[in-house]
Amino acid sequence: MCGIFAYLNYRVPRTRKEIFETLVKGLQRLEYRGYDSAGVAVDGPNKTTDINGNSICLIKKTGKVKALDEELYKKDSLNLDQELNTHFGLAHTRWATHGEPSPVNSHPHRSDKDNEFVVIHNGIITNYKELREYLINKGYEFESETDTEVIPKLIKYIYDNRENDEVTFSTLVERVIKQLEGAFALVFKSRHFPGEAVSTRRGSPLLIGVRSEHELSTEQIPVQYNSAHINGVQEKNHHNSSSSMKSTGEGRAVEYYFASDASAIIEHTNKVLYLEDDDIAVVTKGELSIHRMNRQAGEDPVRAIQTLQMELQHIMKGNFDAFMQKEIFEQPESVVNTMRGRICFDSNTVILGGLKDHLKEIKRCRRLIMIGCGTSFHAAVATRQILEELTELPVMVELASDFLDRITPVFRDDVCFFISQSGETADTLMALRYCKDRGALTVGVTNTVGSSICRETVCGVHINAGPEIGVASTKAYTSQFVALIMFGLMMSEDRLSHQKRRLEIMAELKKLPDLIKEVLSLNDKIKTIANELYQQRSLLVMGRGFNYATCLEGALKIKEITYMHSEGILAGELKHGPLALVDKHMPVIMIIMKDGCYIKCQNALQQVTARSGRPIIICSKDDLELTKNAYQTIALPPTVDCLQGILSIIPLQLMSFHLAVLRGYDVDCPRNLAKSVTVE
Repeated sequence: MCGIFAYLNYRVPRTRKEIFETLVKGLQRLEYRGYDSAGVAVDGPNKTTDINGNSICLIKKTGKVKALDEELYKKDSLNLDQELNTHFGLAHTRWATHGEPSPVNSHPHRSDKDNEFVVIHNGIITNYKELREYLINKGYEFESETDTEVIPKLIKYIYDNRENDEVTFSTLVERVIKQLEGAFALVFKSRHFPGEAVSTRRGSPLLIGVRSEHELSTEQIPVQYNSAHINGVQEKNHHNSSSSMKSTGEGRAVEYYFASDASAIIEHTNKVLYLEDDDIAVVTKGELSIHRMNRQAGEDPVRAIQTLQMELQHIMKGNFDAFMQKEIFEQPESVVNTMRGRICFDSNTVILGGLKDHLKEIKRCRRLIMIGCGTSFHAAVATRQILEELTELPVMVELASDFLDRITPVFRDDVCFFISQSGETADTLMALRYCKDRGALTVGVTNTVGSSICRETVCGVHINAGPEIGVASTKAYTSQFVALIMFGLMMSEDRLSHQKRRLEIMAELKKLPDLIKEVLSLNDKIKTIANELYQQRSLLVMGRGFNYATCLEGALKIKEITYMHSEGILAGELKHGPLALVDKHMPVIMIIMKDGCYIKCQNALQQVTARSGRPIIICSKDDLELTKNAYQTIALPPTVDCLQGILSIIPLQLMSFHLAVLRGYDVDCPRNLAKSVTVE
C-alpha cells in the first residue's frame, strides 16, 4: 500500500530545509509498507506563479526515499534556509498499480503544468477511465498512466467552471469525491488556497496528528453536516457557517500531520484524530474543522482527539538488522501483551472486555464464520479445530476474496469474525459490510485501534501485538492465534465437560513466553540449515491437523520475502499429487508433533524417505525416534497440541528471514507487496 504524509505549520516558523526533513522522515517511517517511488510537493519556484506570487514545486523520484532526499538538495532554485511562517507540504510513497514505476506516475499528481492543484492518494479509483475520457473531451491533457491523475484534473475542471469566486477549497473537494468510485484517502494542496489543507477518506485509512501548546487530550471536533451539491445550488461555507463551532487551532500556533499510519506521526505528537469514511477535514488559518457529505442515523456528531499508546522506540529497529527480525524476537513480549489483563491464571478465567456484553448472543448462534486474508486467514485455520472443540459450534473459515465471489448465505443468527492486522484490508472490510447487511453479529480481531474494521464491527478484540513494521506478518500472527484461543476458553468457561481441557491449555499459555524464548534460541541452527537451502528454487512444507496452518503460513513467509516457490501441503493429501514432486533434490520440511496426527505424519515421512527425500523435521525435543533418524531436525519444546502451531511457526519465520538475507533481498520491503492491502 502507498504511504501518505503531509505537514502543515501555522505560525510556527520553519525553514524549508526543516520542512523537507519532516516530510522525508515521515516517508521513511512508512517505508515498510512497500513502495517503488516517492515524491513531495512544497511551496517554491515553478514555471508560473499566480498574481500573489504563489507557486508549487513538485519533486519526484523512483526508488527509495533516500534517492528523493538527495534530489531535494540538488534543487538550486529552492532556498533551503528561507523561513516560512505558514506552509503546507505533501509527501507520498507509491506502490505501482496503474502504470510502471516512474517519476511521471509518482505522486503528488497535478492538475496542469502550472501545478494549480496537487493531490496525494492511497487506494484505487475504479471509474477513472470514464472520468479520464470525459476530461480529455473537455480539453484536459494527461501525462501519467495512473488512476489518481483524474482527481486533480477534475478539481481544476470544477474550479475553472465555478459559478463564483467565493467557492471554498473544501467545497471543491466535496464535489470531486462525489464523482469518485472506489477506495481512497486523499490530501489536497492548491496555490489558489495557500496555507490551506483538505483531506478526506473512503475505505482507506487517514489520521491527523495535532501539536499545539494548547491542551488537546480531551478536545472534540464537532462534525458539521453539509448539503452542498455538485452544481453548487445548496453550497455553504464550511468554515464560517456555524459560529458556535469549536475547532482546534483558533488562530494560535499549531502544527498538523496527515498520515496513513500512526507510525509516521508518533515522533511528533501522540494526539491524533482518525477520520471516518466521507469525512472532509479542512485546515484554514490554523483551524481544523470536519464535515460530512451525508449524515447517517445514529452517527457520532464529534470526532475525538485520541492519545496514541505507542512510543517511538516501538517503530525503531534497535539492535536488529530488519524490522521483521526484531518482530520475530518480540514474540515473547507480544503474546504476553495479548493476554495481559484478560487471563487470570489464579482463577483460570478469561475475560475479553470487547466481547463480554455479547457473549450470550454468541453462545446462541448457529455457527461461527472466520473471515480473513493471507496470514489472518491462516490464524483462523490454525484455531478452527480447538474452537470447534471448545464452543461445540460449526466453524467456517473463509478467504475474504472467495467469500465475496460467492453469494454466500449469511443469517442473522451467525457470528462473523473479521481478522486483519491493519483493520483496513479491503476484501475483509467488504465482507464485513456484506455480513452486516444480512444481520449477522460482526466481531473484529485487529491490531490497529481506530481502524475501519474496529469501527464498523459491533464488538471485537484488539490483539495488542504492538506496531508491526515488516511487510511479512510475524508477531501479529501469533497474537491473533492467542486471541482466538482465549475466545474459545471464554466460551467454554461454564462447560464442565471441557474443564480439564481448558486447564491444560491455560497452564501452557502461562508458559508460552518462555517456550517461545526457547524456540528463538535455535536461531543459529536454523541459519545453518538456511545456508544449505538458499540456492534452491522450491521448497515444500508438510504437516496436518493442528499444524496444517503452520505449513500454509510458513510457506507464505518463504515465498513473500525469499521469492522461492514454496507450498504448504496437507500431509494427508500427499498421495493425491504432491508426492510426484518428491525426490532427492526437493527440499521438504515436515512438521511432526506428538498429537492426534502423529502416526499419520510418520506414515507420510516414510513415503517421503522412500522416494529418496531428505526431510528437515520440526518435532518435539523429547521425540528421540525422529531426532535420531532425520536428515535434519529442529527440536522444539513440547506443549499442548492446540498451541504447537505458535511454536512451530517461529522456526519457519526465522528460516524465511535467513533465506532472504542469504539471497540478498530486502526483508522488510518484498517486491510487489504491501503491508496493508486496501485495494482489491
